[in-house]
Amino acid sequence: MTTVRLTTAQALVRWLAAQRTLCDGRETPFFGGVWAIFGHGNVAALGEALWRERGALPTLRGHNEQAMALAAVGFAKASRARRAMACATSIGPGATNLVTAAAAAHANRLPLLLLPADVFAGRRPDPVLQQVQDFGDATVSANDCLRPVSRYFDRIARPEQLLDALPRAMTALVDPAARGPATLALCQDTQAEAFDFPLSFFEPRRPWAPRRPPADADSLAAAAAALRAARRPLIVAGGGVHYAEACPALAAFAARHGVPVAETHAGKGALRAADPLNAGGIGVSGAASANRLAEEADLALAAGTRLNDVATGSRALLRGGAGRLIGLNANPHDAARHGALPLVADAGAGLAQLSEALEGWRALRAWRERAAALRAEWRAAAAAAAAPGANALPSDAQVIGAVRRATGPGDVIVAAAGGLPGELHKLWDAGEPGTCHVEYGYSCMGYEIAGALGAKMAAPERRVVALVGDGSWLMMNSEIATSVSLGLPLTVVLLDNGGFACIDRLQRASGGEPFGNLFSGARETPAEIDFAAHARALGADARKVSGLAELEDAVRRAKDAERTTVFVIETDPAAATATGGCWWDVPPPEVSESPAVMRAREAWDAMRRRRDG
Repeated sequence: MTTVRLTTAQALVRWLAAQRTLCDGRETPFFGGVWAIFGHGNVAALGEALWRERGALPTLRGHNEQAMALAAVGFAKASRARRAMACATSIGPGATNLVTAAAAAHANRLPLLLLPADVFAGRRPDPVLQQVQDFGDATVSANDCLRPVSRYFDRIARPEQLLDALPRAMTALVDPAARGPATLALCQDTQAEAFDFPLSFFEPRRPWAPRRPPADADSLAAAAAALRAARRPLIVAGGGVHYAEACPALAAFAARHGVPVAETHAGKGALRAADPLNAGGIGVSGAASANRLAEEADLALAAGTRLNDVATGSRALLRGGAGRLIGLNANPHDAARHGALPLVADAGAGLAQLSEALEGWRALRAWRERAAALRAEWRAAAAAAAAPGANALPSDAQVIGAVRRATGPGDVIVAAAGGLPGELHKLWDAGEPGTCHVEYGYSCMGYEIAGALGAKMAAPERRVVALVGDGSWLMMNSEIATSVSLGLPLTVVLLDNGGFACIDRLQRASGGEPFGNLFSGARETPAEIDFAAHARALGADARKVSGLAELEDAVRRAKDAERTTVFVIETDPAAATATGGCWWDVPPPEVSESPAVMRAREAWDAMRRRRDG
């Protein structure tokens, strides 16, 4: 057997650089690069290894470990989970800073490789700098906090462990039923140890490709029978439709069988907004058209979605059991959720099989006409909500309207957490699949700019526009500087609404007194923050705009900017699109001295009884 002597770090990096995938029909490196912030735990061994392979596997320097990992999540999402990035950190704070981003990847079923440094395998110098010690368990380190948010976790204490650990980690990154973050914690002394690795370990192999399992015959027959018996069927499309590259299959199925389609946040754009069968977003922040259809449907086909409470209206909108729900999903847990009839399959393969099994069947004409009428009503209402008005400060919806008029159908819009994902879910017309990039599986504040950078790295030819609130900006803005240094221009629209306005509205709706969310309600004197000056200090071109017309013109003119551009606009913290949406189970206190809280509790009790009755 021919071998090559390499350190653990050198072998790891060499192996990563050799992995290939098929993306849009072209063979390309699976890993788009390695984000790294070096420290004493990784700079000597892993840093040297990354330098050696810098031509085949680029190393990118981030400014915050959480932000660089969120950029990697954005890259994977924009790549439809076909490609991924790795993130290398030192031991201690660098490693624990990865947890939030790992949770976002875990919740969204996206590939992310984490390479945090760890304690010494030999333990001779323990306790080392930044080591977290458990007095009752000497095997525990800070990296163990990554276990719950990793699909695969391993601690590399011997060089030869890579021979098993790396292929297993890749399985977690590419298998659609198990996809998510993989963590390889790299002991500091082990990184530098050498071993005679088989040369065959690094040889090019067949490109990694996700499994596309078809449905089994019995499950397919049961699902087809349920659909044939349905009089008012509805498809709910989730992010899995994008990741399975099943958008054409969804459009073909809907057209052939006349079934309207509602979309989750992650599924937005799975069916083009112009498609007459697109009923809009579904759930708490959904369109009135989709939610009405969901209430009236006698069966829903949930394709590529885990059906969280935002999509189902806390199970008041879509109910499983009694043949009311079919779960088409590559993951068996998600397929059987809410008592659904499980159809475990790749979304594209499953839709094609179902369509063949339903040859000659179409939904009732009256149902299709009902869907078309509701769609027309909603589109008129959505257009009105996003149109300019006479209000002193614009709403989020009106800002979205201005951005929509200033961008093209191929431009990518990025948002996460707060009120913006809900307004986009209701109002945004996705011209193409993959152009409405909303992280709402984990609702991660601070994702917006980092995720937009990752999306730009995945598709540098596209314009990427990030919509971010002032609260998220203050949480995570460092990757503005990274975007400038990498020459990857973004357009950032910063909505200054004076704090956490979305949660302030929820607080008031629950009967609570407004406090702790808006700057104006804080006990401390609010800071005078010049967001445009802050953005300029990070290297961006930035200015504050005075209204919607100026914003629209500025966003349009920034299309060909060679540097990241930030536009700041003041918005109304109290305004939200009233039409659309549905109930969400956020329980007010059962006992309170506040009459407003008790009224909110009574209303919540009534909705809960209606759901459970």
